[in-house]
Amino acid sequence: MMNYIWAGLIVIALGFALYADGRDFATNPYCNGRELPATIKLPPPAGGTAAPAARVTVQLTPESVAAFRGSELAKAELDALEMTGELTRLDGGYELKIVSDPLIRPLSQIRAFHDESNKSLRAKVIGLPDRIETQPGAPAVAVTLRFEPVRFVKLRAITNAAFEFAKTAVTIALGFIGVFALWMGLMKIAETSGLVDIFVYLVQPFLRLLFPEVPKGHPALGMIAMNLAANMLGLGNAATPMGIKAMEELQKLNPRPDTASNPMVMLLAMNTAGVQLLPSATLVAVMGMSSLRVFLPILIVTGISLVIAIVVTRLLGRLPGYKRSDPNAAEVTA
Repeated sequence: MMNYIWAGLIVIALGFALYADGRDFATNPYCNGRELPATIKLPPPAGGTAAPAARVTVQLTPESVAAFRGSELAKAELDALEMTGELTRLDGGYELKIVSDPLIRPLSQIRAFHDESNKSLRAKVIGLPDRIETQPGAPAVAVTLRFEPVRFVKLRAITNAAFEFAKTAVTIALGFIGVFALWMGLMKIAETSGLVDIFVYLVQPFLRLLFPEVPKGHPALGMIAMNLAANMLGLGNAATPMGIKAMEELQKLNPRPDTASNPMVMLLAMNTAGVQLLPSATLVAVMGMSSLRVFLPILIVTGISLVIAIVVTRLLGRLPGYKRSDPNAAEVTA
């Protein structure tokens, strides 16, 4: 079922991206194919020889920008009409690398699309003389700037996000291998040595109220207790393998492996509520001792969410529609 959900979300995202990119193609918010009139102040000549890259000043006018993008400038944008950049001589002409910040719209959007570091904007300079270094003084030359086109912004963003999160998923998975191996090994040692049985004996009076379908003394109760305890103490890395082990034990009691039983639903709901008696290790790592300031709000909110999760799970389990899908109820009926 989850595969269909993920596939549906991907199709919806791609459909939205194609719609947004198609709308951009029709409205042309990035001014593709347009040229921006500008004035470049050139540096004084240095011994008649042009430098590989000259530092220049680029000046725009409100009228030229308004004609370029089809809308008037806001007052806050007037300060960005003068920009600095580097002028480089190439085989096919001149290239301008604008390094000013901030930039007017849509130049800032064009820069963000073509430069991942969002530090420079490149444009082809049209109308600049071939031998500008021989001109006396520091002349100002009227030119036009042609920027690289911007297309398929949303589709590119979704593609980049997919690859980025795929890389993140692999990194997280590899990082969890050691943690899982450690805690699953400890769980096996505790199970073999009888510590789980002792723990079950201590906590089963309370857990039997929440998990009445689990037989008395079953190892699943111990795994559930350790999973919930790890969550309450903010040990997320330890809680995950314990929760997986608890689900495995509950699955052994499930007469219909393709359907979640009531104990499995209850455990999932309690884990989702995530009541915490101590701040999580991640929160402590980020906030340090300041995390104690949010301790009481976290305790109150997660406590309320735990109560709501238990009550709602119990109430939904009593509805006729959910009772018909309960594996244990189906077994009793059969």
